[in-house]
Amino acid sequence: MFSDYALRILLYLGAQQALPQAKMPSLIDISRAYGISFHHLSKVAHKLTQLGYVQTQRGRMGGLRLGRRPDEINIGTLVRETEPHFHIVECFDSESNTCPIVPACGLIRPLVEARQAFLASLDRYTLADALGNSERLIPLWALRRPKAPPSSRS
Repeated sequence: MFSDYALRILLYLGAQQALPQAKMPSLIDISRAYGISFHHLSKVAHKLTQLGYVQTQRGRMGGLRLGRRPDEINIGTLVRETEPHFHIVECFDSESNTCPIVPACGLIRPLVEARQAFLASLDRYTLADALGNSERLIPLWALRRPKAPPSSRS
């Protein structure tokens, strides 16, 4: 989920940044747009800030923005940095592995190769590639925004 949320944050920021005269979105804006817990996104946004993918600005006009150009954000690299262990199965983690069949298991090699192929595929793409349909993304996020409460007047 961490990489999923990281990618969602970057997609949102990249699409918003492309809009003329767009205000810097807040983490609350992103949380509402996706219907994801603010607290979960906060942890992810903090990590993205540490890694230089996101910049933050405090204050009334503050918010979040991309820390790099979309064509400089490689999807494979991002996934590696946000999922550093990327253990598909328990035996990939030698510290917590309790699987008794590891010495004879025939699944390990194909799973290692599949993980490598997955990441190699992601390495071919940047955030700019993923933002190719940003004009279609923005209205979809708007659909998630809570509507104003009904007026008390009838």
